[in-house]
Amino acid sequence: MFIDELIITVKGGDGGDGVVSFRREKFVPRGGPDGGDGGKGGDVYFEARSGISTLFHLKGKNLFEAERGKHGKGKKMTGAGGNDLIIPVPRGTVVRRRRGGKVIAELNEYGDRFLAARGGRGGRGNVRFATPTHRAPRYAERGAKGQVREYYLELRLIADVGLVGLPNAGKSTLLSSLTRARPKIASYPFTTLSPNLGVVWLDSVKNFVIADLPGLVEDASKGVGLGEGFLKHIERAGVICLVVDIAPGDEEVKPVRAVEILLGELERYRSNLSKRAKIIAANKMDLPDSGNGLMQLKGCELAEGIDIVPISALKREGLDNLKNRMYNYILDEGT
Repeated sequence: MFIDELIITVKGGDGGDGVVSFRREKFVPRGGPDGGDGGKGGDVYFEARSGISTLFHLKGKNLFEAERGKHGKGKKMTGAGGNDLIIPVPRGTVVRRRRGGKVIAELNEYGDRFLAARGGRGGRGNVRFATPTHRAPRYAERGAKGQVREYYLELRLIADVGLVGLPNAGKSTLLSSLTRARPKIASYPFTTLSPNLGVVWLDSVKNFVIADLPGLVEDASKGVGLGEGFLKHIERAGVICLVVDIAPGDEEVKPVRAVEILLGELERYRSNLSKRAKIIAANKMDLPDSGNGLMQLKGCELAEGIDIVPISALKREGLDNLKNRMYNYILDEGT
């Protein structure tokens, strides 16, 4: 199951207690206090890890708590510190203090860490309280409690190219033809209910990540259809590829209208997306009369200045050209 939003509670480990202890040795008549300190509680971290694409593995657990510190011992022995708790999250995880709150961390690269809760300090043993006038203290400190924090985690996929299109435009077929990803493909709308990622290889060195996002409908930015819950994933895509069904048909949205809807929803969701590099993949060129739809699209004022690449994802036609265009745009965005 794809989970991209989650509220999580974390707790640092409690510090170990200091101990009250006195030296009692046969030939040491006045041994004095020797109680050691408690160990520090473990910290809690979020860390971006590879091999994870969702927050599902964190769902259903009420509290994530690090190990507490061990208690001190006699002979001035300090208790062992508690082990840190590392909570693995996908790359692209945004950490907020609470829902709708200010962003306090973004884990965009593998290995990025965020200290979510500090462990408690260990309590001092009675040896720490000995003074020239108070040589036998019979008390010690308890360990401090670990921090408790509640966070709102939000996953925003990081991809070089994001595929955006109306339902049944052929995005999933295109993803499966360009990569080894195997998304669900069917002839009915909204077969893609969660984003899918794949890696496109041009050769043994050149590659980039592509994301297939659920189909958009008009007013998706207002919550219609699958709503803006998946629109957020396009924010981190360096290049936006509009997948348009170019084949005409009475029940199909015409190509020009499709482009109008897609560009409009992107603009309403985030105005800066209108400045993002875009490609139009004119899909289903293998169907009859698709040439007429392509001519309409090329003459569309909205598509002016946008690279239009005719393809057939099903027949795998025009895909090499599309991959090269995508890669060139990614290089341009990175400069």
